[in-house]
Amino acid sequence: MDFIKSKDLKYEYTRFDDETNTKEVIEALKGVDITVKKGEFVSILGHNGSGKSTFAKLVNGLNMLTGGTLYVKNFDASKDENIWDIRQSVGMVFQNPDNQIIATVVEEDVAFGPENIGMPSEEIVKNVDIALKSVSMEEFRKAAPAYLSGGQKQRVAIAGILAMKPECIVLDEPTAMLDPLGRKEVMDTITRLNKEEGITIVLITHYMEEAALSNRIIIVNDGRIAAEGTPREIFKNVEKMKKLYLDVPQITELSYLINSKNNKMSDDILSIDEFVNRVQEIGIRQDFVYKKNDRKADVNNEPILEIKNLTHIYGEGTAFEKAALKNVSLTINKGDFIGLIGHTGSGKSTLIQHMNALAKGNEGGVYFKGNDINADKSKLKEIRQKIGLVFQYPEHQIFESTIYDEVAFGPKNCGLKGDELDKRIKEALSFVGMDESYYKKSPFDLSGGQKRRVAIASVLAMKPEILILDEPMAGLDPYGRDEILGNIKKMHDDLGITIILVSHSMEDISSIADKIIVMNRGELAMYDTVDNVFNRADELKQMGLNAPQMTLLFTRLRELGIDVPANIYDVKEGAEILISALRK
Repeated sequence: MDFIKSKDLKYEYTRFDDETNTKEVIEALKGVDITVKKGEFVSILGHNGSGKSTFAKLVNGLNMLTGGTLYVKNFDASKDENIWDIRQSVGMVFQNPDNQIIATVVEEDVAFGPENIGMPSEEIVKNVDIALKSVSMEEFRKAAPAYLSGGQKQRVAIAGILAMKPECIVLDEPTAMLDPLGRKEVMDTITRLNKEEGITIVLITHYMEEAALSNRIIIVNDGRIAAEGTPREIFKNVEKMKKLYLDVPQITELSYLINSKNNKMSDDILSIDEFVNRVQEIGIRQDFVYKKNDRKADVNNEPILEIKNLTHIYGEGTAFEKAALKNVSLTINKGDFIGLIGHTGSGKSTLIQHMNALAKGNEGGVYFKGNDINADKSKLKEIRQKIGLVFQYPEHQIFESTIYDEVAFGPKNCGLKGDELDKRIKEALSFVGMDESYYKKSPFDLSGGQKRRVAIASVLAMKPEILILDEPMAGLDPYGRDEILGNIKKMHDDLGITIILVSHSMEDISSIADKIIVMNRGELAMYDTVDNVFNRADELKQMGLNAPQMTLLFTRLRELGIDVPANIYDVKEGAEILISALRK
């Protein structure tokens, strides 16, 4: 039975262009034919702005189609009278949990949906319990969502949909803000709901490893279907995926690169287990020897930011009291590139808010170049100019009508005028790859990746000495992620800015950082070089984290007695090693 079926599906909207004072018709979907059978698990991939989220909102009845046909559980989605039935059948989880959390207590928020569809009280209580356990949030049932991290809020949002027992769940980047363990728990939950309860799943994701768990993948590009097939059929076309600004699982790309030299690996490998089995079949050359030098951070002993015995308690003296930071002490040196990782709720965002005085601890202090940043409130503007912070959601710090004005806001409020101000704005935008064609555009009309670039430019225009970025790649397609990472590395290398990058992607952190801070339940668990941190993979797993996929693979190979280094993070480097190691 077809649960979702579209034919020549179209959706367009009108946007007003301030620059030309004209209306512009945007075609988000340009004639899409998609069929999802009842009980199927389908992943939808595509670069930012391709039309994925538009399709999801049509399936859930949040938007009304402007052309073609769409049937959801045999209900015609073009008719207003069917919308209530469609929304009862299809639950939707958004990328940003703040868009769908409304209650002041977690369990009340999870119960909100079931209450509104008239579910009996006893069933609501049971379903709320099951839903909270499914996303590992039962211990937070009495907590206020406002005190939760972004990842924890996302779990609450997913639980709210699960409690309604829908026949189909559409998930729009549900794990973008979760740590590795949280992602696994959510994906395990989704897979179990699909296999054991027969719930139809439509997953929109930029994590290729997640898409590999589905029955079928549909790729949307520029509002049209670009490809369709099983994960093995889709991912073995590595070059095609990259032309579509997408990616493949790292383990698949590794196989592809090895195959380009010796044609021994299968071209449709999707997991570490499959790869290891194939390596054992091929065998390793007896004369293979490889020595990798440890990666060491640059030695710079000039402190720029020091945190001493910092403790922060939210809701002190109330029922919601929670210690977010517990006696944290660390020193960041000038020119460092620091990766900051930790499970959701570990204290990462709270810690960085203290670094530029957006928050003040109950105990301890933060010192910039030896001076307490909270000692003189009249100097806070100067501190925040020197220590720039780009938030997790760029829309939280964008408010001007044009990109030029947005980037001008900070330096203008610091007294810059005329040619000096104009030069500062243009330099900042140029550095993030935005030329004059963007100046008059509204930042609210941009894609997620472009908004992040504007947010970074607006901070960069202040000429900061330290730049802190909170999950700047979350929710971006592979092309956008690589673009932002490239911008950040360029800022560090060319401008000498000290960088602190918060991320849940171990692959991103390992590719760019010199040292890593690991937070765990409000405490500083590790602060060391990239190699030394990821050598402690077992400890990281216990904290809800993990090592990069390449590191996990090479650790497995070492356990089999193959003399390869464990500290491998890059796919190309891994391929180079294994090409020389495998038997001809």
